[in-house]
Amino acid sequence: MEHEQAARRIKELSRELEYHNHRYYVLAAPVISDRAFDEMLKELEALEAGFPDLADPNSPTQRVGGDITKAFPTVAHRHPMLSLSNSYSREDVAEFVARVEKEVGQATYVMELKYDGVAISLTYENGRLMRGVTRGDGEKGEEVTNNIRTVRTIPLVLQGNDWPASFEVRGEVVFTREQFDKLNRQRTEAGEDPYMNPRNTAAGTLKLQDPKEVARRVLDNFIYGVQGDQLPTRSHFGNIRKAAEWGFKTPEPQRRFIEQAKDLEGIMAFIDHWDIHRRGLEVDIDGVVIKVDDLDVQAEMGLTAKSPRWAIAYKFQAEQAITRLNDVSYQVGRTGAVTPVAELEPVLLAGTIVKRASLFNADQLARLDLHIGDMVRVEKAGEIIPQVVAVEKEQRAAHTRAVHFPEQCPECATPLIRLEGEAQHYCPNEHHCPPQITRRIEHFVARKAMNIDGLGGETVDELFRAGLIRNVADLYDLRAEQLLALGKGWGEKSARQVVEGIAASRQIPFEQVLFALGIRHVGETVARKIARAVGSIDRLAAMSQQELTAIDEVGPVIAESIADFFAVEGNRNIIERLRHHGVRLELDQLEVVEVGDKLKGLTFVVSGVFQNFSRDGIKETIERNGGKVSGSISSKTSYVVAGADMGPAKRTKAEQLGVPVIGEEEFTRMIEG
Repeated sequence: MEHEQAARRIKELSRELEYHNHRYYVLAAPVISDRAFDEMLKELEALEAGFPDLADPNSPTQRVGGDITKAFPTVAHRHPMLSLSNSYSREDVAEFVARVEKEVGQATYVMELKYDGVAISLTYENGRLMRGVTRGDGEKGEEVTNNIRTVRTIPLVLQGNDWPASFEVRGEVVFTREQFDKLNRQRTEAGEDPYMNPRNTAAGTLKLQDPKEVARRVLDNFIYGVQGDQLPTRSHFGNIRKAAEWGFKTPEPQRRFIEQAKDLEGIMAFIDHWDIHRRGLEVDIDGVVIKVDDLDVQAEMGLTAKSPRWAIAYKFQAEQAITRLNDVSYQVGRTGAVTPVAELEPVLLAGTIVKRASLFNADQLARLDLHIGDMVRVEKAGEIIPQVVAVEKEQRAAHTRAVHFPEQCPECATPLIRLEGEAQHYCPNEHHCPPQITRRIEHFVARKAMNIDGLGGETVDELFRAGLIRNVADLYDLRAEQLLALGKGWGEKSARQVVEGIAASRQIPFEQVLFALGIRHVGETVARKIARAVGSIDRLAAMSQQELTAIDEVGPVIAESIADFFAVEGNRNIIERLRHHGVRLELDQLEVVEVGDKLKGLTFVVSGVFQNFSRDGIKETIERNGGKVSGSISSKTSYVVAGADMGPAKRTKAEQLGVPVIGEEEFTRMIEG
């Protein structure tokens, strides 16, 4: 593949992966299977390895997925909760074993069930539970300690006395199938809709404000890891067995929930056993996790930015069902992207009734060669969102009607366009197409944008239908009496909450406002870099595309998108109205003062756990002082900022390349000096 072609493909894959990452982690609504996501990610990883000059520190390959809500305090993890690399074949597992043996020689492996629940980190000090934190974005999560205390399989006070003075355990909070069925029976008897699946219900339960309700639902927990500075053994398997002695519910060797193996044959025997017997378990599992047992070998192998190099997850094939395609509908999103959706004859799939399934885009429609009335094969993407994966063409009736992607927007009848290198078709009528307008407003009010309480998707739709809002600036003209006049569902408290939330959003920092505007390709990270580089919306609007590309991480595509945004008179009018309402469209003096150039021209790699900073805090400090942050060490790296638990492989690479490795204190002196 030529350099230019690789650059286009990398951009295309990055956009697609970020979209699906957002669907999976921010919206909890994935639209493709884990397998499809991982295949795209592997392709991107291979391209970046082949064309290292095209690799981006913010590439999806460097990303730990994931996001958090504001319902509970956010807490930084002492040890990052990284995701695992996924595999779907014996060949993938064999490659993992071969890589381990090439790097460290013969190793012992531990195989465990991959529980389908919610990851949790539990901190113990002097034998007592101190804190429970969800995985969140991997670097920080939500503290849910009061709710965790209601989980009866999590000890509040440890047994014995040989546990470390301070350590963490990692586990999975789950519903047993029996308890989940019981909960749904109770809801049905009370006239309420049943919950859809145990995993999402467990996640929602952990975020309930009332611990009594959490206790009533009876969550369960399995521990799968122990971390700390003074662990009882240097064996992962041994520490799990010790944790059982301390009172934790851990995988049971006698039930083959956890085993050790010396080779690929032993690993695959464990996988094959549970691929057959998993449906007889009391909890849902979606695969098997394989880890190197020796903790010193784990440290030697180290981590990537996304996952540990000493572990891999083998995912079982998703369950499928066959049903009839009754129709195809089309949804229009915030950016105008048009997505086809299969309307199905209801069918039971993986414990839930499925009526609709994703068809992704026009290319997928063409590949499937769909006809109305076809019998289609459906599976759950990520075991949550259904997707059509195949057509049973031998069952197709005569004279059926083929499905063709529309040439006009299904909402406003505007001719659709398809940009070069993109899979989606778009409606260009951004200022008059109703779903585009409402979805943009939803984006504007979201937590990471303007953070306006009380304004969800349904409320935005209601206000739009009532004619109260047509763009984001209209929000600031809303009055409580207008909301009360809408009638049902609106009381003084809810109306006041919305109006006060809108008023409070005037204090949101400029970088979040810039993200909230929804400029295409300008995500949260890029918006922050642009805001700090330009200082104000006025300067940004006046910049040429050439000037824009001089900003860190702004390439030609983003520069063109920004220029196109400000070229539209309607967008400029909205910004003027936001200015009139007091929305912050420039950095304030304190923020300007904080931005310096002490690290200008220097590139840093940050690795490990720190005492006085979070990892994100160090990265932000580097950027605020003019430096750049990279995810990997190269000859272009100026310094590696090393904290506790930095892998020896990174230190060795830094030494080989002659890159200075500094600690937290030395880094602080660089900033303060």
